[in-house]
Amino acid sequence: MPAGRADTAESLVAELIRVPAGQVSPSLYETARLVSVAPWLTGHAERVRHLLTSQRPDGGWGPPEGYALVPTVSATEALLAELRTAPAAEPLIRATDAGLTVLTRWLSAPRSLPDTPAIDLIVPALATAINRHLVEADLPSALGHWRAAARLRLPAGMDDRRLAAVHGLIGAGAALPEKLLHALEVVGSAAHGARGVRPTRSGIVGASPAATAAWLGSPAGGRRHPGASAYLERVVRQHDALAPCATPITVFERAWVVATLARAGLAVTQAPDLIPGLIADLSSVGTCAGPGLPPDADTTAVTLYALAHLGFSVDLECLWRYETPDGFCTWPGEDGFSLSTNAHVLDVVGLILTIDPGADRRHVTAARRLADALRQRQQADGSWQDRWHASPYYATMCCALALAGFPGPGTAVTSLARAASWIVDTQRANGSWGRWKGTVEETAYAVQVLATVGRGRPGADEAIRRGHAYLTEGTTAHDPGPPLWHDKDLYRPAMIVRAAVVAARHLAGAAGPATA
Repeated sequence: MPAGRADTAESLVAELIRVPAGQVSPSLYETARLVSVAPWLTGHAERVRHLLTSQRPDGGWGPPEGYALVPTVSATEALLAELRTAPAAEPLIRATDAGLTVLTRWLSAPRSLPDTPAIDLIVPALATAINRHLVEADLPSALGHWRAAARLRLPAGMDDRRLAAVHGLIGAGAALPEKLLHALEVVGSAAHGARGVRPTRSGIVGASPAATAAWLGSPAGGRRHPGASAYLERVVRQHDALAPCATPITVFERAWVVATLARAGLAVTQAPDLIPGLIADLSSVGTCAGPGLPPDADTTAVTLYALAHLGFSVDLECLWRYETPDGFCTWPGEDGFSLSTNAHVLDVVGLILTIDPGADRRHVTAARRLADALRQRQQADGSWQDRWHASPYYATMCCALALAGFPGPGTAVTSLARAASWIVDTQRANGSWGRWKGTVEETAYAVQVLATVGRGRPGADEAIRRGHAYLTEGTTAHDPGPPLWHDKDLYRPAMIVRAAVVAARHLAGAAGPATA
């Protein structure tokens, strides 16, 4: 968060309109994929330089813990690909050697891996590509020892069967499921002009620069679809030669920002300018987070919630296709259960029930099932964990605020008390909260929970005061922390994080002891 920024709801909304594609942090994984699959794209040298300068002292790349595996395997493969065509400069050799060393160590021992999208495709694909480089490439003498070394193996519990199935679909010219398009780059050269790939009208594949570049395959591919080439050039220009995992994110960004501000009681001005972007892709099957991605219940629910707060009449019919015996899936066939998706569905169903207590009985039944699903999946310590964010503070905010907003009788008194207690107990000495370290983003989530459901509970008012003080100083004095949102690797949707801070500061200062 740039120093000196004094965000308000009005300034955030103005920024949404000024930058309609959305603002999202660059991805080490995606940037390295462009180095490997699109060396012809503008900014190649800058991307290689970024990989060299962002390597960690231990030889890896990216966030802590198992989150480092995907960016590290991507960067290492990209540097090996670069060594096959570029002069073998000493920094390039050292970085490649360090990357291979740390990957060998990580993959030879049990390692807990996060539930990030396509990890079971990405790691097998890139481990295979690295092993192929070590066999086929004319390696510099300083890397010669890797030719005789044991090949990289896959983490325990991971295999390449799903990757082989995707290769089979590509080879047969079959249409790929939309959710697989986001990681099309995993099939390498087989993606070039693949018959079963359906880009958007503007040439974007899976809302992903890497997937789009893999589909184009070469500068000649740009003549086949100039829109795709223009998209890639625009992305690297806007991100100083780097690339995020997904862009544009217009609907996702606008929906989350509006929903966050509105829930906190902040007026969202310029609504007529926001609504067209929110409803542009809304249909009978919902809406998607980005072009070329499938519609999903998470984005659909937050979009409907935002539209309802903007005074737009909403119909929840498009959500029922995502209903399952356990709750709501993010998309049909989802592997896993997302608490934040179910919390967001409860948000909008609960809001409709608040607006119209006589709503269809199906809404009441769904809301009760969702509330039960959230309560049953609360952790023993009072927190929640989710598959779309690295921090339990985000999942806990989503679940606690959804339960607090549902007008059902005695919905979650005990659950909310446990959540508030966990947050009070995990505050850091400087007033912040965070999984790996105190961050502005996670502190904003914690403060929102306490300010909404915690006031008057033991220790909560003092925790709010200290959190509010951290946020007041933290927007200028503290780094917002590492990217925490799940995509192919972790990313930060900057406007959504800024909205969370604005909402938290407003709620904390609204009443009581937190006004200090």
